[in-house]
Amino acid sequence: MARTLLVAPDQRGALPTIRDALESAEDGAIIAIAPGEYTETLALAQLNVTLSAKEPGTVTIESPTVHPALTCAGCRVTVSGITFRATEAPAVQLRGGTIRVTDCTASTKFGAGISVSDGSATEIIGTRVTGAQCGIVVEDSDSVVDGCEIDEIDDDAIIVRLGAKATIRNTTISKCGFRGIYMYQAGDSAIERCQISQTSDVGIAVADQTSPVISESWIHDTQGVGITVGKGCGGVIEDCKVENTAQPAIELADGARTEIREGDGRRLPNAGAASGKSNQQDLEQVEKLLGELDNMIGLASVKGEVRALIDEIQVNEWRRSEGLSVGAVSHHLVFTGAPGTGKTTVARVYGSLLKALGILPNGQFREVARRDLVGQYIGHTAEKTASAFDEARGGVLFLDEAYTLSRSSGSGADFGQEAIDTLVKLMEDHRDEVAVIVAGYTGEMREFLDANPGLASRFAKTLEFENYTAEQLVEISSHLAKGDDYLLGTDLDTALLEWFYQIDRDESFGNAREARKLLERMRKSQSTRLRALGQRPTRDELRTLTLDDLLDAIKSDAD
Repeated sequence: MARTLLVAPDQRGALPTIRDALESAEDGAIIAIAPGEYTETLALAQLNVTLSAKEPGTVTIESPTVHPALTCAGCRVTVSGITFRATEAPAVQLRGGTIRVTDCTASTKFGAGISVSDGSATEIIGTRVTGAQCGIVVEDSDSVVDGCEIDEIDDDAIIVRLGAKATIRNTTISKCGFRGIYMYQAGDSAIERCQISQTSDVGIAVADQTSPVISESWIHDTQGVGITVGKGCGGVIEDCKVENTAQPAIELADGARTEIREGDGRRLPNAGAASGKSNQQDLEQVEKLLGELDNMIGLASVKGEVRALIDEIQVNEWRRSEGLSVGAVSHHLVFTGAPGTGKTTVARVYGSLLKALGILPNGQFREVARRDLVGQYIGHTAEKTASAFDEARGGVLFLDEAYTLSRSSGSGADFGQEAIDTLVKLMEDHRDEVAVIVAGYTGEMREFLDANPGLASRFAKTLEFENYTAEQLVEISSHLAKGDDYLLGTDLDTALLEWFYQIDRDESFGNAREARKLLERMRKSQSTRLRALGQRPTRDELRTLTLDDLLDAIKSDAD
């Protein structure tokens, strides 16, 4: 028979703290806790115990540190009738093992009320989560949430993500600062007989290859739409009631495969027809885009590399149409080089080329930086990165200054590595749906590619963008001026050539950006010169930039 240990600080013969009981506990022990408030941080590892309030609802365990009130790692644990409180971390953190949480309460200022990760198998039953940043977060684990109440949450009430599989049933969610339930990369999860209301955004949001069954649930009085389903997602929405929400009540993105059924199982029509690669090549558009690439100043080696990639893609499509074997091809690229060398422009053209070749359905361009991927607390970064990736689905995700993800901010917790690890997984799982292009200085990008063992192998090729020559910068200056209805005056091109030859070209040299900034200063100098004429200038005078304008611009910059 399992031994029972009593925790009661004021009772003779009982143990004074829960930690003392855990240290004395044998395998299968039951720790009964007398009513009271316990200021303790409990960290359980590889234990098989039961923690139970002697009188349910009368025991509170509050963490005095920045750690969770209860952490279970690789345990077989049952927890019953206890209130857990924390401030700077999840109130309850479950990492691996088999855990059953029944009739408990969890709250925390920052983090999730209950965090489940690392392959845990959990049951959370009859439990209330309130006053937390997030309610329950399930990641890479199998969980059942049954008969729970989640309210007064700052962000999402329940998040199921990144390899998790959850069944959420008979649960009430209300008064959330963001979404009621958010699922992404959550496979075949389920939401059954739940009630979701008073959310500041969507009631239920399904994204990124998740195919849940949502049945017999009531979503009402939400500021966002009742249910949203992202492209690439499947599953079923069956016999649900959606009332007093933003419109449409149920929103299916293009490419969603979700079926909406009435209670009798009859399939209702929906606009979310699946969309994948078109496999239709627009060769005329391909040639037009390659012409645009050829017309860019300089970049001879980059143009050659892009043409080689396009040639391979086009031939592979021809082989596929003839029933010949075609190897897997990655469309992810690394762009290295100094700023102002056309990396963003080439990335846009590349995305349009992939669309014209039938590889990507829309060729849209989504540019992101570190701030768009990295969050402020554990788990937030994976969500932001997956969301940005999902927004780029069907086109190009362009990450400039990618190396900033592999550098610590120096301010404590840094989640750049989490963004890299999430990106690596997404690139592999959805390599036919998004072309990821990362860009930055040559040396720093080498460090970035070393940040994850599988990162470098995800990219097909590295394209080096060289600095523009002085002659090319003069040509760029003339092109930029012409685009703004200006002309370079007599001998100005010679003076510009001399200037670009002697200017310092350190790592921060901006190439085309330097030419643009110089032209902006020259236009200001021209304005001052023309105002001093004492009369309205002619059309030619308004259009012409002179040597005096250049000299004044150089002087003002030096000052």
